[in-house]
Amino acid sequence: MQQRIASGRDAAQAETARPTGAGSQIILGIDPSLRGTGYGVIDTREATPATLCQGTIHCPTDWPLSRCLREISESLEAILQKTKPTAAAVEGLFHAQNIRTALVMSQARGAALAVLAKAGLEVFEIAPRKVKQAIVGYGAAQKEAVAKMVQTRLALPELPEPDAADALAIALTYAQSIGTPFPDKAIKPV
Repeated sequence: MQQRIASGRDAAQAETARPTGAGSQIILGIDPSLRGTGYGVIDTREATPATLCQGTIHCPTDWPLSRCLREISESLEAILQKTKPTAAAVEGLFHAQNIRTALVMSQARGAALAVLAKAGLEVFEIAPRKVKQAIVGYGAAQKEAVAKMVQTRLALPELPEPDAADALAIALTYAQSIGTPFPDKAIKPV
């Protein structure tokens, strides 16, 4: 351990894991799911971040997997074109008890990550519990509590849809981490 500290290796690794960028950013948050991928874009130039767009990419249950992945990809590409984000944050992997569910969710996440990588964005993943902790103050908070807090913090006139609220919460959590003196292990580069 002392050898790694002396060589500066840990400091260099921590530096690459820290959200970067001084000042304001336009941040895209994504809550990936095959049937309802939430997205939210915030602009952090003001004290209260402005919501540029938010919503859910819906894929009906009768659509095959390939059509859903295409819909997610094309919708995110349009959002990128419209909002020009400078960074992106995606909900991290969670522990699913059903392997099939985990595989399908991972495919939706992969489609989103491919679009973000193609756009050249710096992408971070944030653990779901970290998002709830950062937004509500409790890592096991319910979806409605997250949505209400997001509505309050972004001064939204209406409660956002659950998946969009989660995506906006992810973007807000990333925004809070910018410029912090210590890297947060729950926020990792993808």
